[in-house]
Amino acid sequence: MLGKKADPKDLKKALFLERENAWDHIPETQMKALESYMGTYRSFLDYGKTERESADTAIEILEKAGYVDIRKTKDTKKIYYNHMGRAVAVFRQGKGPIEKNLRILVAHIDSPRLDLKQYPLYEDEEIAMLKTHYYGGIKKYQWVSRPLALHGVIAFPDGTVNSIVIGEDDDDPVFTISDLLPHLAGKAQMTKKANEFIPAEKLNIIVGGKPFSDDKEVKDRVKLQVLSLLNETYGITEQDFVSADLEIVPAGKSRDVGLDRAFIGAYGQDDRVCSYASLRAVIDAEDPEVSSLILLLDKEEIGSEGATGANTVIAELVLGYILARHGLDQSAVIRGLLANAQCLSADVNAGVHPDWKEVHDLRNAGYMNGGLVLSKFTGVRGKGGSNEASAEYVARLRDLFDKNGIIWRIAELGKTDEGGGGTIAKFMSYYCMNVIDAGVSVLDMHSPFEITSKADIWMMYQAFKAFLED
Repeated sequence: MLGKKADPKDLKKALFLERENAWDHIPETQMKALESYMGTYRSFLDYGKTERESADTAIEILEKAGYVDIRKTKDTKKIYYNHMGRAVAVFRQGKGPIEKNLRILVAHIDSPRLDLKQYPLYEDEEIAMLKTHYYGGIKKYQWVSRPLALHGVIAFPDGTVNSIVIGEDDDDPVFTISDLLPHLAGKAQMTKKANEFIPAEKLNIIVGGKPFSDDKEVKDRVKLQVLSLLNETYGITEQDFVSADLEIVPAGKSRDVGLDRAFIGAYGQDDRVCSYASLRAVIDAEDPEVSSLILLLDKEEIGSEGATGANTVIAELVLGYILARHGLDQSAVIRGLLANAQCLSADVNAGVHPDWKEVHDLRNAGYMNGGLVLSKFTGVRGKGGSNEASAEYVARLRDLFDKNGIIWRIAELGKTDEGGGGTIAKFMSYYCMNVIDAGVSVLDMHSPFEITSKADIWMMYQAFKAFLED
């Protein structure tokens, strides 16, 4: 305790909270490791643009690190569970009793995008088009007049599944949504609100323009040409679109941003930046005392509903397998284990945009280069639909992060009446566990090219690792 006679400068230093830049707290000796991490993270982004691809890439990383499919082993030390190819659970056994303590990191691997409709292909004005249905919260105007790629799978009645990726290789064609030229947009677009001037039903993809033959008696010759190319390469007929998961995503790879390469720009960093950090943290954690459960889930961008989202019993399912193999009564142990768990809901927050500061309460906002961001509560306006962490849990995490040199900050998502949103945290709190959102600040969130800070990513990874090792 400092008395009233203390030097004002010393007193201010002791009592005030000063915002810090994470770069100032990363020693030069860590820079090589930091850049190595960013390279592998960017590869994770580039090869995992959909939830299926992210799950496959995560499993490949896990298997290289010695993790085994839970269905192929009786061991529970390092295992993973592939849930429908769209979500992954990872378990690492600690040195302590398996039924006593548990650390959970939960993140999501889906991102806003455009999905193809069930019957997407049509021809109009001798141009072949694909109809889409947007997934998650997007600004529709950000998806027009830019190169787009097609990713996904088509499942056939005989049980075979074909994967499709078109638009990523340098010699691939790309797709696009054509916009109106400004000369003709006056009445059609310019007088309308931003959420109205590109209707969802006009988010249609240009996919072809060459007739199949010169026989003009044949209708829809361009559509026929597209279907014939798809059939030749992938065995597709028009009916096969009904059993397909085909997604339109931005074409191209992640990039370093800025002359100093301080930032990463890429599609899907919400929330793959946290997914990758969670994955690496459980692999890299050194000799953990307690067990760890990592959940990389689907459907968060549409409310976590559905069989591969957080609003399921996936945590109980995986832990049930593990407890049974240790001869423990699942019904008696599993709920208590989850209730006593400590959880970080690994998700991002909005970084303060220098040109749009007015949407934030700057005293309670996340900043680029500000390190790890904790969100004590979520929800909208009067904390509607919120999960809120207890003071005791926040205090415990403060102590953990400070002891490990983690630069961190508490932040809300925008001003009270303007911002807000939900995360996986509220579904984890169903189990009565301590849970709080933890991630990094992002610029251009939900856009086709989101921006993150390498310093923030590094702090988040170090924080997640310390959380699992504690």
